[in-house]
Amino acid sequence: MGRAFEFRKARKMKRWAAMSKAFTRIGKDIVMAVKEGGPDPDTNAKLRAVIQNAKSVNMPKDNIERAIKRASDKSLGDYKEVVFEGYAPHGIAILVETATDNNTRTVANIRSYFNKCDGSLGVSGSVAFMFDHTCNFKIKGDDLDLEELELELIDFGVEEVFEDTDQDEDGNDINCVMIYAPFESFGNIQSYLEDNNIEILSSGFEHIPQVTKKLTPEQMEDVEKLLEKIEEDDDVQNVYHTMEEASE
Repeated sequence: MGRAFEFRKARKMKRWAAMSKAFTRIGKDIVMAVKEGGPDPDTNAKLRAVIQNAKSVNMPKDNIERAIKRASDKSLGDYKEVVFEGYAPHGIAILVETATDNNTRTVANIRSYFNKCDGSLGVSGSVAFMFDHTCNFKIKGDDLDLEELELELIDFGVEEVFEDTDQDEDGNDINCVMIYAPFESFGNIQSYLEDNNIEILSSGFEHIPQVTKKLTPEQMEDVEKLLEKIEEDDDVQNVYHTMEEASE
């Protein structure tokens, strides 16, 4: 298995861990998608993807519809995507994705977390080159031939296709397939899956570290303190780092 598989396995239990936080993140994604392409998911591919993600974390349909309606209000402020880069203690690179309606507040908060935890906030481009920007799709795995699917998707730049498991809203395990490809391949892969009636359970973008660094348990605690502070911030959507995750 490749880096995407290992990355997925390490982060699986952490992603969307707090449901209220997940709803906040997706609510912002809906606002940005509607502002960019309109409120109709039939004509807005980005909004379709966000709605799929909302369903994957069991966000109620009423919440989704309210978020779309609210995002259509021209008086509602817009969110901007801002990426921060820096270093945690022990040379661990950190990349932080935010969605903010007040950049001054967000910059001040992120800088304070780095300073308080003996890290350093860097300039744009200071650590991004250490990560591969990827897109991913989680699709229904039943009745799919993985080898055939991978061959079909090679032309779209797909790098990894592998089986995985997830849980439905009742907590039952379901078979699914993960697809990883370069960031710019998202639109073509989404169109292929939709055109071939392959159900997309969720999709998104991730920054996968090219190389990870192993730390002692004590050093990991130092880094985790910073990661926790950053992840608790309401403006933060995702946090990526080059620390090797502890094996379960």
